[in-house]
Amino acid sequence: MGKAARLKQQRRIAAPPPVGRSAQIDPKTVWLGTGGLAAVVAILVVVLLVTRTSPKAAPPAPVTAADANAPAALVAAADTVGFHPTTEPGVGMLESQPASAAQPASNPNLLPVGSTAPAFTLTTPQGTRVGLASYRGKAVLVEFFASWCPHCNAEAPHLAKLARALSGKKIRFLSVNADGETAPSVFAFHRYYGLPFPSLLDPSGTPGSFSSPGAAGPVSTRYHVQSFPTFYVIDPTGKIAWRSDGEQPDALLRSVLLEAARA
Repeated sequence: MGKAARLKQQRRIAAPPPVGRSAQIDPKTVWLGTGGLAAVVAILVVVLLVTRTSPKAAPPAPVTAADANAPAALVAAADTVGFHPTTEPGVGMLESQPASAAQPASNPNLLPVGSTAPAFTLTTPQGTRVGLASYRGKAVLVEFFASWCPHCNAEAPHLAKLARALSGKKIRFLSVNADGETAPSVFAFHRYYGLPFPSLLDPSGTPGSFSSPGAAGPVSTRYHVQSFPTFYVIDPTGKIAWRSDGEQPDALLRSVLLEAARA
């Protein structure tokens, strides 16, 4: 996915015909030249299509009050992470599609709908403890992400907008970093997108960062996360109402959250 291809074309230059004699065109040379030209045209068409369907990186959002008041040491460490939005051709196109455009989950081992969501308590990069149990009585969207994941970067501004739109409807959002990333790395991602909901650390024995993939922490492991992003919607009673992985249409997330909130 997202790999560019290069084509090296060699041209054969025929010697000019002797003066006073008609030039004879080799059919094989004509065929090769035509085929090479067709290949170049095809590649140019593909490049143009990919370029036109490649989303632009989202600009930085206004910093939230919580992030603006983060400890100076955390801010300084986040500044050295070098975070920037990652994109790939074709990524970020699904979010604006109708709910019916959603693809089936690629991971068959996700926790089943109707089962009890595993409890957890994790901390934000600033050190605030957040427990899933404190959201009982509300529908909760839990997203498992990695800061370097192009799909997670594509989703981030959409999730921020959706969270603000649904904030008064007994619906809450949580993000859990599923790659064992450090606090500065997670904070840099959260701050860039101005996320209005907590991004939580799930430390592992192999710490990751924006520039160095790590390994899943215990919570991500209990939720059977295998790809980024992975989503779970948990109903007000603590049961899993819906789950999937990969990018999702905004319309679908809105629909399943509103339905879960009514449970």
